[in-house]
Amino acid sequence: MTDILKVIQYINPDAKCQITNNDVDSIEWYDTTPISAEDINSKISEYETAEATKKTNSESERASGKTKLKDLGLTDDEIKALLGK
Repeated sequence: MTDILKVIQYINPDAKCQITNNDVDSIEWYDTTPISAEDINSKISEYETAEATKKTNSESERASGKTKLKDLGLTDDEIKALLGK
């Protein structure tokens, strides 16, 4: 289940609110123009896709970095010591 607060922050990083039980109907807004439950629900899929893309890109960049370090002559143990994984 997607964290509704993270979706809200994806829509508006400056939003101030409180949510009970991850329920869009329980949102209390503070000094922020409320975002409708419909808008929040419609952005869940977009948020999940963006997060998956970020993760994939991060993993690809990590693998690319490891390859470049190996090309420089570092061993797997040295790379592990540098990267912690």
